[in-house]
Amino acid sequence: MDVFIEQPTLARLITAEDREIPVSATLRYTTDDPLAVFVDFPAEAALEGEEVTWTFARSLLDQGLRAPAGHGDVQIWPTGGTRTVLEFHSPYGLALLQFQASALRRFLLRTYEVVAAGQEDMAAVVERGLSALFDGV
Repeated sequence: MDVFIEQPTLARLITAEDREIPVSATLRYTTDDPLAVFVDFPAEAALEGEEVTWTFARSLLDQGLRAPAGHGDVQIWPTGGTRTVLEFHSPYGLALLQFQASALRRFLLRTYEVVAAGQEDMAAVVERGLSALFDGV
């Protein structure tokens, strides 16, 4: 049985003019994809006016809470002791968001209560991926 964790949180979108705009977000985790975490943003927080979901490695979030981590589309680093920055790159531009580090840590700990680090069932993940890929073939 798949377990689903969802945690609403607030972030601050940092604009090019160094303004901070409050943005709601939802942190998600599912045992269906145990290596990943998801961050959902509502339509009003997105350039295209549609909901946006970013998916990245749970281990990246863990690393980024302690030290700068990530290369490419998602980068995470702690700042000021109480905040963590998530930087998202897409073909449409860059989004820089600050989260309360405690909210991200709480979410991460909840995911580890469900699936401990290193205990992800990769065989099941690969099987589901192959089934989805070859469904109907």
